[in-house]
Amino acid sequence: MLAGVESKMSGPASRTAAESAPRGDAADDAPVVFRDVDMAFDDRQVLRGFSCRFLRGKVSVILGGSGAGKTTILRLIGGLVSPQRGQIMVAGFDISGLAENQMYTVRQKLGMMFQGGALLNSLTIFDNLAFPLREHTRLREAEIADEVHRTLAAVGLSEVDALLPGQLSGGMIKRAALARAILMKPEILLCDEPFSGLDPISVKRIEALLRRINEQLQVTMLVSSHHIPSTMRLADQVVLLGDGDPVIGTPAELRDSADRHIAEFFNEAVSESADASTLPTFATPAGSPTRV
Repeated sequence: MLAGVESKMSGPASRTAAESAPRGDAADDAPVVFRDVDMAFDDRQVLRGFSCRFLRGKVSVILGGSGAGKTTILRLIGGLVSPQRGQIMVAGFDISGLAENQMYTVRQKLGMMFQGGALLNSLTIFDNLAFPLREHTRLREAEIADEVHRTLAAVGLSEVDALLPGQLSGGMIKRAALARAILMKPEILLCDEPFSGLDPISVKRIEALLRRINEQLQVTMLVSSHHIPSTMRLADQVVLLGDGDPVIGTPAELRDSADRHIAEFFNEAVSESADASTLPTFATPAGSPTRV
């Protein structure tokens, strides 16, 4: 397990953001909630009336084609873009109207694994991970080194301290990015296309790491992906984005959906992505997917 660290940052921005947090247990079961959210870029409508609850401690995989809004949902949660309409609750905070300097308190609760890793190319892997600890904690250098090495070991990386990002394989970059994302022990972990560009062995390694991190840290995990076999094994909840209303359900519910379009999406993607014999067998669900 990773040792916890305490932030040394405080100030008016944190207090202002805290004042926007609702009282009571609004975020107890769903730390991320979208309510009737519209999001467009110029004339291109990405989300229209999008509503969804992402449950605490669960892995939610957001599926959809290119441009469907998968990454946009993650960017909205991080406050990197703002919706034109609707409400977004993150860790009990209504971030829909928060200014950039009011987002600090919310972002302390988030970890982000970017699609391309987003590691700083001029820094070694050790310094990439040490950077946030040096900026936001009072840990001594020896303690920072212990924390960095413990986190790298948790994702199966060793003896990479002095390497630059350009010297790592694609799978190693993903694992280093994941290590940096969990370094500060976030409550909510956002993973943007963690399986893209990886060979099948690396896909399963990242998939296993994500599941283990979810179980050990009890982190709420949102994963954008187009990789169906991993989704079927990893997800507790699937949010399927398309031309119409999004569809939300368990992997089993969506795979066995009576909706022809949903069934075709899963069956065609599975047949193209993996041998069907390698996929787990799911019991016929008692429920059914929910359209929202």
